[in-house]
Amino acid sequence: MVKERARILVVGGGYVGMYTALRLQRRLKRELQRGEVEITVVTPDPYMTYQPFLPEAAAGAISPRHVVVPLRRVLDRCHIVIGEATAVDHAERTATITTLATEEEGTGGQRLPYDQLVLAPGSVSRTLPVPGLADHGIGFKTVEEAIGLRNHVIEQMDIASSTRDPAIRDAALTFVFVGGGFAGVEALGELEDMARYAARYYHNVQPEDMKWILVEASDRILPEVGEEMGRYTVTELRRRNIDVRLQTRLESCADRVAVLSDGARFPTRTVVWTAGVKPHPVLAATDLPRNGRGRLTCTPELSIEGTTHAWAAGDAAAVPDVTAGEPGRECAPNAQHAVRQAKVLADNIVHTLRGEPLQTYEHAYAGSVASLGLHKGVAHVYGRKLKGYPAWFMHRAYHLSRVPTFNRKARVLAEWALAGLFKREIVSLGSLEHPRAEFELAAGGKPSQDPPDNPKGSS
Repeated sequence: MVKERARILVVGGGYVGMYTALRLQRRLKRELQRGEVEITVVTPDPYMTYQPFLPEAAAGAISPRHVVVPLRRVLDRCHIVIGEATAVDHAERTATITTLATEEEGTGGQRLPYDQLVLAPGSVSRTLPVPGLADHGIGFKTVEEAIGLRNHVIEQMDIASSTRDPAIRDAALTFVFVGGGFAGVEALGELEDMARYAARYYHNVQPEDMKWILVEASDRILPEVGEEMGRYTVTELRRRNIDVRLQTRLESCADRVAVLSDGARFPTRTVVWTAGVKPHPVLAATDLPRNGRGRLTCTPELSIEGTTHAWAAGDAAAVPDVTAGEPGRECAPNAQHAVRQAKVLADNIVHTLRGEPLQTYEHAYAGSVASLGLHKGVAHVYGRKLKGYPAWFMHRAYHLSRVPTFNRKARVLAEWALAGLFKREIVSLGSLEHPRAEFELAAGGKPSQDPPDNPKGSS
């Protein structure tokens, strides 16, 4: 039984936010029924995105709705607020929240009081002041971006197939990916695989006509899988005629021309930016301690250092790695740690409410797996190195076991089974991004916010 009524505020609905709230509502089921505890989750989206499946969603192997987990269904004992925390005053135990109705109400953000705070807003894309990036770059962090990129790639193939201008055709069939981490490599591998398959349905577009370019500033890609597997990945990608450029930076993409630091210039209509992430901006609008990289300074118990009743984990938190042999090491900000940290974090909140001793987060990094397209992958798990089909199979098996809820597991497994029996679905649904465009045109108006190369907003 808790000592006093507790209002628990969870900021963020990603890995840490969802798994923490899910465990809290299980551990505090009786307290919630008696009204002794109240759990509020503030999140900009009503769902949690399982990001490791974004590349397969972009390639059409998994339906977009199966990559996300509806929070209202899973967190049925929590109060879900669709909005964002813009500031946190922990000294006063209040958070400033804006919701979808804030602008219409005209009253500004509302102050939400709390007794226990879980700050897990995650991260945002880390961009650089590259000319043209804000105008032409495409991110790959959300399901909307993944499906939008899929539509975009197929539309570029449609443009290349229909144009008589060689320059337009060449730019449409040139795809530049910046960043050699998991997001960039997996997205490139899956989309190149999909486009290669789709080319068989175009009478004048061949796989050899397309240019796929991976740009990485360091001297290796996929550092998480080890140096040997990273070299193998480079070899595998180049064998597929993918141009991998290491120790190279994107210096400009203005006027739809990608200019690289090695002097190369590629006219292109596709620049995908996956060059890392940075902590969410809300962390700077708090009175909580942060380290030099802007992440919240945490203790091994996942409380925010120097405070009480405030907790953090995941991308937003700098958590000491107690399993490391050297002091000062921090846990990597990845999903493997985030899911496990959420469990300890939730348990420690329960321990705090019940006056029990806290537990320390301790997890040795197990390794990593990455997909490079259908039946292709690399893995370095518990010291064992795998490549090709075995690594790809391990990638799918691991993530199937980790995707939340039995419902999602069954649906994803069914889609994979059907994909093995039938051909891929290659279709662009670009009109979904501008659903009113057709009606506005019919009503005599001018379609708004449509991409310049697709004036009607449909493929």
